[in-house]
Amino acid sequence: MFDIIDKYIDKLMTSKPDLPLWNIEAIHSGKKPVWNYIDGCMMTSLIELYKTTNDEKYINFVKKFVDYYVFEDGTIRGYDPNKYSTDDVCESRILFDLYEMTKNEKYSKAIELAYSQIKTHPRTKEGNFWHKKIYPNQVWLDGLYMIQPFYTRYQTLRNKKDYSDIINQFKNVRSLMFDEKAKLYYHGYDSSRQMFWADKETGLSKNFWLRSIGWFTVGLIDVLDYMDEQMYDEYNTIKVIFKEIIDGVLLYQDQDSKMFWQVPNFPNREGNYLETSGSAMISYAILKGVRLGVLPERYLPLGKDIFNGICNKYLSLKEDGDLNLGGICLVAGLGPENNLRRDGTYEYYISEPVVENDAKGVGPLIMAYTEMVKASQE
Repeated sequence: MFDIIDKYIDKLMTSKPDLPLWNIEAIHSGKKPVWNYIDGCMMTSLIELYKTTNDEKYINFVKKFVDYYVFEDGTIRGYDPNKYSTDDVCESRILFDLYEMTKNEKYSKAIELAYSQIKTHPRTKEGNFWHKKIYPNQVWLDGLYMIQPFYTRYQTLRNKKDYSDIINQFKNVRSLMFDEKAKLYYHGYDSSRQMFWADKETGLSKNFWLRSIGWFTVGLIDVLDYMDEQMYDEYNTIKVIFKEIIDGVLLYQDQDSKMFWQVPNFPNREGNYLETSGSAMISYAILKGVRLGVLPERYLPLGKDIFNGICNKYLSLKEDGDLNLGGICLVAGLGPENNLRRDGTYEYYISEPVVENDAKGVGPLIMAYTEMVKASQE
């Protein structure tokens, strides 16, 4: 299986920075290249693969790719901090690795540019970052992954290890968006209770969406990885939230494939399907959680089974030797006001396109793969 994954990654690394094979949204839209979370998933996974294997081809590819976007003065192609998009901060976490490896000041300057967004990013009344400027007063689970690992890494390396703001934002999400009965998190929360998709009493969206839960689990474990473990109270707070959601989502695991459903609490309902990206994120989070000592060792085979289940079901080898990863929900969201289709209903979540090779699925699978490799080395 490892040889097949390596071959698949090599295929993806034939990509060019301005139109990578894994950014299906960009391919379909024809928009100009921008600094984005989809590429960020790939770059993060390839850096981790380099750290795991010491194979220079991975870091060389990342450097070449990122250098297309990051200029000598620290500005970033297609990045505007005043858009206040949590998504747009995601890829900046890799700049810490590149600066550490090269000592090139342009990466350090670009880090500070991304951090300038955090300093002025608008917040809900509870203190959480808006998901985006175009989504005012809203918290989406996705956004915790997009911005908090970068924020945590910045606090650890550059800003006196003050995690209080980060911890409070996770605690708010636990308080506001967790369903005690289902043991899952809702996709979105509107603190203003004004959006058409939001419950007027709770502000919550209507359903649980697998990938948003996956983003949240990965955000939690990556924040734990970047935190100073000596900050015990803060570290333990995140650890408790992390184990709770892992245990919660495992209640909904498909026992045949070991994967999870696009809308996790409606298995086998008409239109529902086993979804790759969210399943890969949960696999990665579990495997990394065990490695970091956040989860007991008995969770290790659970993480491995999910990874193998994805590969068995959706990583296909064609007759010409071409490899493709399927079962990936292309995109899903809530609103804005002029997009009433994105209403958070079950019917909406199963209506979005299912594609192959998009980095929202590929990146997490490679991240899980790095953890599989590490586990095999121990």
